[in-house]
Amino acid sequence: MDTYETFCHRGLDPYETRGRRHDHFGYARVSTIDQDPTLQVAALKAAGCDVIREEKKSGTTRDARTELATLLQFTRPGDVLMVTRVDRLARSIGDLQDIVRELKAKGVSLKATEQPIDTSTAAGKAFLDMLGVFAEFETNLRKERQMEGIAAAKARGVYKGRAPSIDPRAVAELKEQGLGPSEIAKRLGIGRASVYRALGAG
Repeated sequence: MDTYETFCHRGLDPYETRGRRHDHFGYARVSTIDQDPTLQVAALKAAGCDVIREEKKSGTTRDARTELATLLQFTRPGDVLMVTRVDRLARSIGDLQDIVRELKAKGVSLKATEQPIDTSTAAGKAFLDMLGVFAEFETNLRKERQMEGIAAAKARGVYKGRAPSIDPRAVAELKEQGLGPSEIAKRLGIGRASVYRALGAG
């Protein structure tokens, strides 16, 4: 949990926020150290963001995305969280929906500068919902194609499934050398549960 001092150190004043002096918060994110969020920051400034936080983190999950966590924690009813595109906020529809629900519960709206997304309007909400529908549709299509490909491969007799990632023989050899499961797991770079499964299979 961020304290008043750490929040101010990041350039945010929670008391100013409550006093409505800051109501547009920008969030910029790039996935790797080599990428530059400058264009995102410039777009957010042009859109009227009072405070912009940026970080270089993967968008796959919210783990370790401290700047986003800070913004979500200190936004207040009537505030706006702004991004250039929603994929800067999340890379999965489930994660995005969780964030939108969290913002909605706090009375905070979400806007995107490059997409017609504005959860404070009916049209903006509809577009965001439509993105979710398309993302789910694409995921289902991908799964369907994968299953069709597996079925076709099985019909031809060429489907062998995923190659095992653990060599039971290597596990057995280390076991014969007198090593315990923990040491075997460490040497092979696998989990202890995998060691036990390999030994059980043998």
